[in-house]
Amino acid sequence: MKRKGIISILLCFVVLLLSPDITVKANISIKAPYTYVYDYWVDVRESPNAYEAVYFVTGDDLGVGDFKDPMGMYAKGDYIYICDTGNNRIVVVKREGDQFTAVDVISEFTGDSEVLTFKSPQDIFVADNGDLYICDTENQRVVHLNSEKQLIKQLIKPVDETVDQNSDFLPTKAVADVAGRVYVLAKNYNKGFVQYDPDGRFTGFIGASEAKFNLADYIWKMIATKEQKARMVQFVPTEYSNVALDKDGFIYCTTMTFDQWELMTTAKPIRKLNAQGTDILVKNGWDPPVGDLDWQDAAGYNGPSRFIDITVLDNDVYLALDMTRSRIFAYDEQGNLLYAFGGVGNRLGYMLGPVAIDHMGYDLVVLDQRTQAFTVFTLTEYGKLINSALEEYKKGNYDKSAEYWQQVLKLNGNYDLAYTGIGRSLFRQKRYKEAMEYFEYSKQRKHYSKAFQLYRKEWIEEHIGWIVGIFIALIVVPNLVEFIKRIKREVDRA
Repeated sequence: MKRKGIISILLCFVVLLLSPDITVKANISIKAPYTYVYDYWVDVRESPNAYEAVYFVTGDDLGVGDFKDPMGMYAKGDYIYICDTGNNRIVVVKREGDQFTAVDVISEFTGDSEVLTFKSPQDIFVADNGDLYICDTENQRVVHLNSEKQLIKQLIKPVDETVDQNSDFLPTKAVADVAGRVYVLAKNYNKGFVQYDPDGRFTGFIGASEAKFNLADYIWKMIATKEQKARMVQFVPTEYSNVALDKDGFIYCTTMTFDQWELMTTAKPIRKLNAQGTDILVKNGWDPPVGDLDWQDAAGYNGPSRFIDITVLDNDVYLALDMTRSRIFAYDEQGNLLYAFGGVGNRLGYMLGPVAIDHMGYDLVVLDQRTQAFTVFTLTEYGKLINSALEEYKKGNYDKSAEYWQQVLKLNGNYDLAYTGIGRSLFRQKRYKEAMEYFEYSKQRKHYSKAFQLYRKEWIEEHIGWIVGIFIALIVVPNLVEFIKRIKREVDRA
């Protein structure tokens, strides 16, 4: 996008200016293959499938009746928790091999002195001890239940001067860390995540975006009436679209509230927040993790990717769910695109209205609001090899990592990241000259330059004797000869 995007945009603009009768059809571009990556030149490269869809499960399949507008999901161990939003319930599904069984339907819970129910629950989080955190959206609360479905506490709208008391508190996503701190995403709140301590006390916001100066808004506010300014305050976009925790407690989140042209510069559709709310996501790939780089697509889906959810594997590979094109984009911890797959459709492996993604081990579970079902994807041999290569590198087993990357290349000789992976493994083994060759294959200039510098230093140290000898031969010897000649001339004159 950075290399071709601007040029492509300018060319399209010129063509439109010179061709007044052109009718543009959104669905005339070539559809990307099911699984693909982008090369250095931002061209689509078809790839073997890293994941394959193997199960498609509906509420009717589970014997609990059809799901109705399901909005949220959480996978924990062998269990999948479905927020069946339109039916005001949580459906708990157990997986045993290729069998999926509904083991519980939670439509009510025990409060202090009464039985309470849900109203449009949109998300659920399950702690390691079995506690449930449910965004009971239309009841304007997050309910914290124990494993016996008994109420522990309710998290409600904070009573604080930083919170607009005239706006509804509509929690849509929530996670809890190992210390019991809860982070809530709520509609109408654009200051980041609402943070509660383990006792349920509001402690502030975390992860708010940097303020941006907008000249148009500034001018409008200068001339707007009080009523117009009041309406502007009311309609504040929600910053984040979803949130997830990795194994180390870092907060991964997605956002869709950005101008599409900001993707070339400042947009951060995926973020990784530390305890202070600072984005520490690594972006060392050719392009930042923004999803599709070609915004023209088949079936009328134009514009950039819009991530609706994200999940993080234990090997730090994160997968973001694109609601625009119904695709999944996988990135390693350096921000390199590993593969993208999926698409819009009602065939197995395709999606119509994906709203949530999570993982069970390496398997992926995707919830689709329109099909009112979830799909389970499992790793192929190709996907396993990529994961193994990444994991062995993190362990420091560089030879083993390179071996896995070589196997990947046998299945996909156009996979630039495999060449980079082999180069990095050789670099770690101080085999700089060999590493340079693989970095050249994958056009990794920074890696190549660093390997070259160290190879040059190594070569100089290895040949320092010859270098000194040549220096002496070229500089010292001629000067010595000239000195001897000068002395001889002086002696002859004497």
